[in-house]
Amino acid sequence: MALRTLDDGDASPQDLAARAAWLYYVGGMRQDQIAEELGISRQRAQRLVARAVAEGLVKVRIDHPIADCLELERGLRQRFGLLRARVAPRADAGQDALRAIAPFAAAEMERLFAQETPQLFALGTGRTLRAMIDQMQTLSAGHHRMVSLIGNVAPDGSASFYEVIMRIADKTGAPHYPMSVPVMARDAEEFATYRSLPHVVSSRALAKEADVTVVGIGQMADDAPLFVDGFITAEELASLRAAGAAGELGGHVFDSEGRYLDHPVNEFMVGVRVPQNDNPVICVAGGISKIKALRAALKGRLIQGLITDELTAGEILSTS
Repeated sequence: MALRTLDDGDASPQDLAARAAWLYYVGGMRQDQIAEELGISRQRAQRLVARAVAEGLVKVRIDHPIADCLELERGLRQRFGLLRARVAPRADAGQDALRAIAPFAAAEMERLFAQETPQLFALGTGRTLRAMIDQMQTLSAGHHRMVSLIGNVAPDGSASFYEVIMRIADKTGAPHYPMSVPVMARDAEEFATYRSLPHVVSSRALAKEADVTVVGIGQMADDAPLFVDGFITAEELASLRAAGAAGELGGHVFDSEGRYLDHPVNEFMVGVRVPQNDNPVICVAGGISKIKALRAALKGRLIQGLITDELTAGEILSTS
């Protein structure tokens, strides 16, 4: 007997696509069996499974270490003294690094949040972390806490598009403490005002005491996130590059030796600079545009963990 048919009023097309995909990928059914189970045609079953894949309802993970990736992880740990190194398989240079890293990093985050001992997590922002969180499964982790390292207000006053703490709170149910101020102040007076706000004082204090910090990394080329997202001007970007900028963590810019620059842009960043109080900083990043920044952060010991892809890891190890 079929579980349901397309005439059922309580099932949306996406619901049926998800059910068909579950029966195919998890239940191990053939498409004709799915058709019989759902009371639909075989052609419709095939289209529903394809729709589930196209809409991102199907997320594939392979829980088996790959020898080349394990060697790269060991190389990264030994070369840079990392506490944690995880390298995702990547098919070739034509594949987007983010597509390889996001589901891999999501599984790592799920393991962190699955710990029974309560933890305080400090979180950065950005495209990579958002993609990672979009790949996370929902889990019950209300015994942990989370705090933002960086402000969540864009220069025009809107919410930052790549702020992540609210999204991960939806996935985990963990209490969370966003830093509800602009990423960067425009002058010394504004900076002092933001830093003196009670909720900012509280968030910064929490972030400094985090058990684990998770960040992305920003490059300082023409596509620098700080510039593209409107936090700094073209003139400020040029000034930073002239001063030797190689990358940024949480908006704080560092040089090729992993030393934070003495620069006005850094002076007006409202958030917390990492690392703090020896808590491990795990960076999630990959792709050719990130290599210069990653080399510098690793050289300066600004990060103690790295989740990346095998092409990025190989490039870092071959030239560092």
